[in-house]
Amino acid sequence: MDRAVDDLTARARIRDAAIRLFGERGIEGASIRDIAAEAGVSSGLVRHHFGSKESLREACDRYAKERMLQIGAELTQDNDLTGLDPLALHPVAFPLQLYIVRSMMDGSETATALFLEGVDAVEDWTKSFGIEPRDRRGYAAALAAIKLSVFVFRDQVSKALGEDITTPAGYNRIGQALMEVFTIPLLTPDHIEKFQQRSEEK
Repeated sequence: MDRAVDDLTARARIRDAAIRLFGERGIEGASIRDIAAEAGVSSGLVRHHFGSKESLREACDRYAKERMLQIGAELTQDNDLTGLDPLALHPVAFPLQLYIVRSMMDGSETATALFLEGVDAVEDWTKSFGIEPRDRRGYAAALAAIKLSVFVFRDQVSKALGEDITTPAGYNRIGQALMEVFTIPLLTPDHIEKFQQRSEEK
């Protein structure tokens, strides 16, 4: 049965409010009443649309996964990340990234599946760019984890920078820094060769 436009809008507001609060406080830290207040609706309307908090969390998981996959596809459709603008991404991507990290920490299978799909995507990216790590899967897992670790340690990273990375300016700063981490070589070819030789000798 089709829903009225206002009804769908209320459902989306509730979902977005839940993503923000779950991301900030964790699943246990955000109540149905808190989410309703954040969305500007009644607790009864939240239960009408989603039933329980667990069902709301599952809906948020599905939406976050689908939206982040969509954003990832849009960013990589030309195999060129040089035009990536963290400042423009912040209002859309940051709440979802924070939510997904918190969901993984809370044991969400959907969020974990999204991480594994992210690792798969990095593997495919290395192949398309001719990058040949010795352990492609290990390389992809490490890269995906590094990107997410910024949000796991957001308080510590913000303190280190003297700037809150949840703000657009702070998010842009750490985003640009991550791009440089991924593009500026840390080791010369000679260093890499010596490292590989030592690894083979062990």
